[in-house]
Amino acid sequence: MKFGISTFVTDEGIRPTTLATALEERGFDSLFLAEHSHIPVSRETPYPDGGELPRPYYRTLDPFVALSAAAAVTETLLLGTGVALVVQRDVIHTANEAASLDLISDGRFVFGVGVGWNREEMRNHGTDPRTRGALLNEQLQAIKAIWTSEQAEFHGEHVDFDPIYAWPKPVRTPHPPIYVGGESPAAIERLAAHGDGWLPRGHTEPEQIRSVLRSLAERGKSDVPVTIFAAGRDESRIEGWADVGVERVTFFLPTLPEAETLTALDELAALAGRHAG
Repeated sequence: MKFGISTFVTDEGIRPTTLATALEERGFDSLFLAEHSHIPVSRETPYPDGGELPRPYYRTLDPFVALSAAAAVTETLLLGTGVALVVQRDVIHTANEAASLDLISDGRFVFGVGVGWNREEMRNHGTDPRTRGALLNEQLQAIKAIWTSEQAEFHGEHVDFDPIYAWPKPVRTPHPPIYVGGESPAAIERLAAHGDGWLPRGHTEPEQIRSVLRSLAERGKSDVPVTIFAAGRDESRIEGWADVGVERVTFFLPTLPEAETLTALDELAALAGRHAG
């Protein structure tokens, strides 16, 4: 099993270049960065984990910018969005950003996507929270068309554009892998229809993963790679994930100053070393 890191990169924590170099030096294979464009002051939507919204949510760097900086100082590290809130983004710009990152990283980009949870944040982008799942499904189809067609077009209920030219194209063939975040029935349907890999969160039990993979195989979608997003340090759960065929675990890294971050990475690297292979 492989091991990476998932985190929030902010203006108050370790720089993305320093973080990426430290990860590669310690043998981690990937870096997945979260996204929030802003946090509305109203705060009507409750934080899914309960309590106050953690400070890093308010200060998150754009993941494509941060991952591009990380790409420039690394050679093997996979660079993932975890997750890109595509429903809050222009679909053509997002396709271009993702393809550009894949190009400058020599094909190391992993496109982790999700629908998000903060309804006020979505509304500020003109997105109706009630239809965000259907919107994302169409956006993923449109992005694939832009990545793989010389003249791309898409005509759906939520996404609609006539033929366009759009370069660069991604380095990966046929395109960067799309990892679908979430464990809900809608997320699993999205994975089956549009995804190349699954990005369940760190509270997901091994048996749930086994069940989902079995149901996907029964529908003709076998060998779906699984990366755990924002895992804790429970070693029995890590062993359980390995037993059900999880490919990668990304440990959640708190957003801290550089010295504290490097200490935390040393601890996580030791933990990963006990389960790697």
